[in-house]
This record gives sequence, structure tokens and C-alpha cells, in this order.
Amino acid sequence: MEEVEVNSKPETKKNGKNKKKVVAFPKNKKKNDPESVIIEKLVAKYEEIDPAQVNKFTDFPLSAKTLKGLRESGYHKPTEIQKETIGLALQGKDILGAAQTGSGKTLAFLIPVLETLFTKQWTNLDGLGALVITPTRELAYQIFEALRNVGQHHDFSAGLIIGGKDLKFERNRMDQCNIVICTPGRLLQHMDQNPLFDCVNMKVLVLDEADRCLDMGFEQTMNAIIANLPPKRQTLLFSATQTKSVKDLARLSLKDPSYISVHEHSEFSTPKGLSQSYVVCELKDKIAILWSFLRNHPNKKIMVFFSSCKQVKYTYEIFCKLRPGSSLMALYGTLHQLRRMDIYENFCRKQSAILFSTDLAARGLDFPEVNWVVQVDCPEDPETYIHRVGRTARYHRGGESLLMLLPSEVSMVDKLKDKKIPIDKIDINPMKLNNPVRKMEAFLAKDPSLKDSAQRAFVSYAKAVFLMKDKEVFDVQSLDTDSFARSLGLAIPPRIRFLQRMNSRAEKKTNKPVNNSQNKKIYFDDSDNEEKCANDISIKQESEDSGVSEDEALHKKPNSKLFQASDEDSDNDDILQVKRKDHDIELPTDKEIAELNMGRNNKKPISKAAAAKKILKKRIVPNKKITFDEAGEAVKTSKEKKSELALEYENEDEGGIDIEKARQVLREEDKFDKQLFKEKVKAKHKEEKKKLKEKKKKEREEARDDFGEDESDDEPDLSWLPNPDEVYGEKTEEEIEQLNEEVLGKNTVKSKKTDENKIKKGKKRKAEGEVNNVKKQKLKEISSSLSVNEAEELAMLLLKNK
Repeated sequence: MEEVEVNSKPETKKNGKNKKKVVAFPKNKKKNDPESVIIEKLVAKYEEIDPAQVNKFTDFPLSAKTLKGLRESGYHKPTEIQKETIGLALQGKDILGAAQTGSGKTLAFLIPVLETLFTKQWTNLDGLGALVITPTRELAYQIFEALRNVGQHHDFSAGLIIGGKDLKFERNRMDQCNIVICTPGRLLQHMDQNPLFDCVNMKVLVLDEADRCLDMGFEQTMNAIIANLPPKRQTLLFSATQTKSVKDLARLSLKDPSYISVHEHSEFSTPKGLSQSYVVCELKDKIAILWSFLRNHPNKKIMVFFSSCKQVKYTYEIFCKLRPGSSLMALYGTLHQLRRMDIYENFCRKQSAILFSTDLAARGLDFPEVNWVVQVDCPEDPETYIHRVGRTARYHRGGESLLMLLPSEVSMVDKLKDKKIPIDKIDINPMKLNNPVRKMEAFLAKDPSLKDSAQRAFVSYAKAVFLMKDKEVFDVQSLDTDSFARSLGLAIPPRIRFLQRMNSRAEKKTNKPVNNSQNKKIYFDDSDNEEKCANDISIKQESEDSGVSEDEALHKKPNSKLFQASDEDSDNDDILQVKRKDHDIELPTDKEIAELNMGRNNKKPISKAAAAKKILKKRIVPNKKITFDEAGEAVKTSKEKKSELALEYENEDEGGIDIEKARQVLREEDKFDKQLFKEKVKAKHKEEKKKLKEKKKKEREEARDDFGEDESDDEPDLSWLPNPDEVYGEKTEEEIEQLNEEVLGKNTVKSKKTDENKIKKGKKRKAEGEVNNVKKQKLKEISSSLSVNEAEELAMLLLKNK
């Protein structure tokens, strides 16, 4: 929007007064230069950049959009690494940038990326222009957020390509991104699978934490990525511990790179505001020291580093139950990506919290105002230590760090001092330690899943120590794993299989038992004989390797202590006999054991084909289940084949499956199955009829009991009634018929009344029990209306008719 200028000129009026004339449209209108002219002026100033004269970002020949984004984001003065690298990067040179952690390396490559694309007038139609590769997803997300803030006024499109997100969503938009920030694995996946990804026109390649991207972990992935990139490009490498390997630089095809290390000649390689200390402790005391430290530092923002994900997971779970009084979080690689991003953002927002993490959070992440960095496990090398402690004391702020070392890891201190890292030793008062092992044992006893997590953490720590490259510092054989397991709350240490196999191989080569306190303490806490412990461990290892039980492996090993009877026990004949409750088992003789051992040593490995032939010779039918009854006879089940065609098909020796014949077999078997189903249905119906018949019989018996009849007699006992003929004389047939008509008439009248009452009440009784009750009521009404003589005559009449 143009601004309106107001110009005033004095004029003389008739009244002699001066008045100002307002000019709404000035003649000298300021015209803006086209963008191409502005770019030419900026590019012409690139060669004149002098880092010594730069005090603000406005001293650089940057575009107005970039300067506005920097100003709104709160960046006004450049750091040392930014002063040295931005000018060289704008000139198009390859750069190897190294600076201390927290020195602002992110802006040192984001500003040149934006300016390079701006001067080339890059648009969405040009495709990918700049590629930024980082080793971790969280760091890629952090760089993407910084790019959004600084480059918000530019028209470039940017994309975040990391694992754990929707691949289909990314695939459809890769061709629209001018700047891509990614991790190596997901980028290579798009290169291999996404036809829309095209990097032919790419101008700038940036590797943040370059030494990590180029190490052995990403070597194959990065080689494949670099092979797909155009050779003519500008390459920028940044890290706190920069690589100088000729091999790495040759892989990237760098052309006369400029190495910039602003802190190379400084006194220390870590920030000046960082106070560093270490403590030498036993492995069993690490959890107690960590717990006491967290309890004594409330309302602090603390990061705790471990060697493996499973250690982080278990420590986080058990400390959540112990409740140290601060907010707890855990960040490690096996979490879902959305969960990782949520934890990262929450820890950044909080003023005081505790974050348990692996080296995933050791590189590049900017957590604001971290007070302490605690390293429970010794770092792999001094470079890893520098990145870990770099999470605190950032941007000229202060911070503190604590490193826990085992007695066997003290040599790491000398390596740190050789890298110009000032670190002091401190001592901890053991009287002030608060050990939560009792509570941990109680929690593990209640929760089996927590116990499994503790066992996995135990084994993962041993693996992490074993895989460390520097064997002068890390010795897995010197670990007191028994006491370490108890410090985790485990009553019995889990087995470390890879260590057992390693010791077993060492024994076979040297023919001597390995003096390993770790294995000794894991299995035989009550044993004082080291040779016996090593011998028994080899028996367990042999049973695991060969796939047999430990008893069989014990029988095959003649050198076992269990087979060496001492002179004191030679009088006892039963010492070599295993006694059980119901029977005795005699162990094989030494000669038989030697024969078995010789045969085992000379035996060739059995192939799968030989094992199959062995089973065929024994005529063992696999996947067949036989059920026996109480008499010991095999019970035939419905799964057995019954048709002759099916039996012939099973006994054939031909290989493969004849589909047509298999169909015929199924049809034949279906006939037997249908017949069996019919028999089952018939049996079920028969059983239902039987139950119904018994139910009716029971109801009839209950009806008879209501008249006081004996359940054992089939006919009513009427012997107590007098003979009506003797009392009243014999009646003629006409009198009997008249008497029956009277009785039936009364019965009919009463039944009509009851039916009318039923209709009025609206009740319908259908059950047999209700019908019986109605009959009983009718009989009672009839008997109550008759006299004694009439009742006797009716009874006699019924007896005669029967």
C-alpha cells in the first residue's frame, strides 16, 4: 500500500494570510525495483561479506523476507558459527562447520538455504531445491519448526519426511516440496518406491549431525542416497563433533570445502557455563544414587541417559510407582512417533521435569533451560559425552552434568580430558543414600509384567556393554550382574544366553573353564568351587545348543563333578543313583558315557532330509492324536478316516497332492459325516423324549399324592368303603342312569360358571400343571356337593365300569 505524502507551500491571499496547499498526488512518486534487480544487488554484495564487521543480521546482504522472519522470531545478533558460515555459504562454497552444542548451527544452514532458493527465484514448478538430512526424527521436527518461523514470509513449500507418519500422504505431495527435511531411512524409501520424487534439480544438500549420519549405522543408507543425488550441488555439513575422514568427504563429492571450527582453539570443547563432575560407584549402587539424586533435586529440569531402550522403559515404570515427587517422562526409539513428539513438546514446555532417554535425545535437540544432565551409563566415546552434556548450558546459559562410572570404566576420564573436557571427581556419602530396592522387589512381586521389563533391562544392559567398541573401558566379564539384578528388584538374575555361548566357545578353544564371575553368580550362588560352576554352566550351554534336556547333556558329559566320586564318599554305593518316589533310575556306566560322547563328537550334522527319512522308517504319523479309555484301549474319534478310498489315499507313497482324488475322498468322508450327524440328532431326540416321558410320569404321581394315595400302589385302595348294596339295596339301571344325569348336570352347570369366570378375568392356562389344578378343583367341588350315599354309589359305578 502506497503512503500519501503531504507537501506544503506558502501562498499569499487577498487577506494577506499564508495558507498551506495540500497536494494529494505528489509528482515524485517512489517506484519499487523489480525482484530481479533486488536479487542482482544482493548477489553482488556476497563477495564483500566480512565476518569481522558483522554484528547484526541486517549487516548480511539478506532478502527483506528473511530479515523480517528473523526479526519476528527474535533473532537479532548472529552467533560465531553463523558469522563465519553464512557468508561462505551464500557464495556457494561447500562447508564443514563445527561448533559447540547450543551455538546456533541450525540457522547457520537454514538462512543460506532460503537465500539460495530466493536468488534463483525458485517456484513450486521447479521441484526439490534443498534437502536437509538428520539422524533422528525429533531433530528433523525441530529444524522444520525453525524453518517455518524464519521462512514464513517466503513462498517456498517445505515438507517433513520422517518415519512413523503416513507414507501415502507423503508420497502424494513429494513433488510439491521445495525444501525437504527428512531422516535417511524414510528418504531412501521414497527414492525407491515413490515415482513422484525427483531430485535432479536439487541445489543444496545439508547434513545436520554429519558425523552421525556418515557413521556405520547409516553407512549403507547414506551411500544409496548419495548415489541418487546430482553431482553438481552445494553441500553443507554441521556437527558439534565434525568428521574429518577423507573417506567420508570423498563419498559426498565435496569440492574444496571450507572447514570452520569456531571453538577449535578454545580452552575447552564444552561450553564454559557447564559444570562437569563424575563419580565412581559399583554397578549395584547406580539405582540408589539416581533415586537419591532425583529426591534431593526437586523442581529441576533433569535429563537422565541410559544405554538401551529397555533400561529407560523399566526405570520409568518403576520410578512412576516409587513417585520421586517430579513429573516423569521417557523418550526412546521403540515408542510410536506421535507419542514421541508429544513427549518432546511436553518436556520443552515444562519448567521442571525428569526425562529418561537413550542417545536418541543426545544430538541436536534444543530443550530449553535444562538444569542437569545425568549419565547413568558410561557413553560410548568422548563425542557421545559431548553431545549428551550439550543438552544443558545452551546459548550462554549455565548447567551441570553428572557421570556415573564403574571402577573398570575409570579410563574414560583420561579420554575425556584428552578432548579438552574439564571434569572433576566427587565422592558420595553412602550414609545419605536412600536405596528403594525393597519397594522395587515388592512391586515386581505384584506385577509380572513389571518383572519381565526388569529382566529385559538387565539383559539389554549386558548386551550394550558387550557391543561397545572400546574394550579397554567396557568389559562385560567384570560386571557383577548378581548384585546388579538385586538392585533392580530381581530375586534371581536372568540368564544371559549370548554370554554363555561366548564362554562355551572360549572353553572349547582353550580347553579351560572360563573364570567368569558373572555366570558363577547367576546360577550357583551357594557354590564355592569355581571349576564346578564353569563345568555346570557348560552343561547348560550344551543343552541349549544341542536342543536336549539338561539331564541328557549331563549324562553325555563325563567330566562333570557329579560323576567324580571322592575318596570320602566311596563307601556310599548310592551316591551315583538318582532316587525318586516311585522308582529308581540307574545312570549309565563310564564306558557307555564315553561311547556316547565319542559318537556325539564324531557325528555329522543331521540334515532335514535325513531326519525325515528317519521318521518315515519308524512309521510315525505326525500330527495324530490318540485317545485311550480307562481300560487302555484306543478310542476312535470322528477325525479318523472311514472310507476305503480315504484309507488308500493316506497309504500312498506318491509325493504331492492329487486334487481330484482329494475331492473324491472328501465326498466319501462327507457321507460318513452326515450319517454320524443323523445318529447324533436321533440320539438327542430320543433323550429328549425320554426326559419328557419321565416328567409326565412324575406329574401324574404328584397328582395321585394330592388324594392321599400310596405311591407304591398302582390302584387306589377302597377297602375302607362300605358296600352300598348292603346298606341301600341294589338299584335298577334306570335309577343309576338318573343318578348319573343329575351328577353330570351339576358338573356341567359348575363348569360353565368357571368358564365364565375365566373369560371375565382374561386368563388362559395352558400348562399341564394348571390343567391338573383345575381338574382337582372340579373333583373337590363335585365331592363336596354329593351326599354320602351318592358318593358311595358313584364310586361303585366307577369300579364296575373300570
